[in-house]
Amino acid sequence: MSGPAYRPIACADHERLEFAALTRQWLDLAVEGVVQRLMPLDVYTRDGAEWLDARDEAGATRTIRLDRVVF
Repeated sequence: MSGPAYRPIACADHERLEFAALTRQWLDLAVEGVVQRLMPLDVYTRDGAEWLDARDEAGATRTIRLDRVVF
């Protein structure tokens, strides 16, 4: 994995994302300092980090490393 080492997020935040993905709920999340309205689609582990696939309001799908999200 390149870049800074992954810092695990709190279990409660991980559960919140999983629940939102299961129920298709929109969340306002700060990603690298920018607040965005996103619909979580999937939360998973890859390459030693946890990731979020989410859809933005324009319909674009994004993949975000979870330690870059502020709840």
